[in-house]
Amino acid sequence: MTQRQPVLFCDFDGTITTKDNIMAIMAAFAPPEWEEIKNDILAQKRSIRSGVGDMFHLIPSSKKEAIRAFVQQATIRSGFADFVDETNRQNIPLHIVSGGIDFFVEPMLKAYPLNGELYCNGSDFSGDTIHITWPHACDQHCGNDCGCCKPSILRQYPEDSYYRIVIGDSITDLEAAKIADHVFVCGDYLEDKCKALQLPYTRFEQFHTVVDALQTLGVTR
Repeated sequence: MTQRQPVLFCDFDGTITTKDNIMAIMAAFAPPEWEEIKNDILAQKRSIRSGVGDMFHLIPSSKKEAIRAFVQQATIRSGFADFVDETNRQNIPLHIVSGGIDFFVEPMLKAYPLNGELYCNGSDFSGDTIHITWPHACDQHCGNDCGCCKPSILRQYPEDSYYRIVIGDSITDLEAAKIADHVFVCGDYLEDKCKALQLPYTRFEQFHTVVDALQTLGVTR
């Protein structure tokens, strides 16, 4: 067993769910110009906060309930319920750290008894178009304009006291992965980056793999 307190930081879109909900929302509800914004984010030509904010500005606020109903159809990755149960049994904090938006993330997680906090972006529907708010902005050590800044959240758990594990799939998880003790990846983008940067990682397709690997790593009994 590791001498440091294990703590888990798990992405939502494309990790807990099998597909990226923001990309699915844009494809279903946004005009075509969202594609150029997405490409600029992935090419790191613009920040996640700026890009995601501008993409949601393309969608009328009147679409709120339609979007929420649409996202409820998303598939939860196999083994997630058992994974949550195991973290509770082992008393390991499981924080959901998501670049997603509160109005669709919160309802989807309601059924799961999480032993941790939910960190995600907020939303304001008082205007003509959807306005995204950013309650978890970058700290003084991060200048990437992340939106929901995952490395800033990890830094609230000092590395000398905590064994920090990141679970994710994409560009929004990269900066957190760089400072984690171990990374679980379920997407090619993050796996390629972990390989290039020589970060310790485990590939998974369903959460039962994560449960087994945590025992192998000495994180659980």
